[in-house]
Amino acid sequence: MNRSDAFSLLQEFTKSESLIKHALSVEATMGWYAEHFKLSPQEVEKWRITGLLHDFDYEQFPEPTEPNGHPYKGNAILAERGYPEDVRRAIMGHALYTNVPRDTLMAKTLFAVDELCGLITASVYVRPDRSIHTLEVSSVNKKMKDKAFARGCNREDIRLGATELGIELPIHIGNVITAMKAVAGELGLAGT
Repeated sequence: MNRSDAFSLLQEFTKSESLIKHALSVEATMGWYAEHFKLSPQEVEKWRITGLLHDFDYEQFPEPTEPNGHPYKGNAILAERGYPEDVRRAIMGHALYTNVPRDTLMAKTLFAVDELCGLITASVYVRPDRSIHTLEVSSVNKKMKDKAFARGCNREDIRLGATELGIELPIHIGNVITAMKAVAGELGLAGT
């Protein structure tokens, strides 16, 4: 399991630029948290790959139906290609409807960052400078309360994710912003 192969797999199944950018944001954030938790370089790589691949099957198999929808289909593909059980289990657990418990720190972190990366990206897109470098936690908190903004981002999942990680939501938001800043150029969030 290496990043190059994982990125090729992502590109094999995902053509949407926005979905690829989402995968990159979750990858960066998973890596940031793995380093924050002082994991080994091998674990940091595993966490990054898990973030990169968490939605790789979504574009082709968007329906949440077993066995041929997201993330069930992706889980089967990853199993065929030899991806480890803990990676596949974390990916299954990021979708509440699978009822796969998030019983590892990696699984809890993936769930906690997934929706939040989307909300932060949407928050940057509506800024005049379109830059994550000037985005503040208070702005994201304000967008969290606006139910009409970025309707597709599940606020309850964001809150639950922070709770499961045991990190206060404003601190968690700040951590994810920091992680995404490191790849702002790749994400198209570096500003105009």
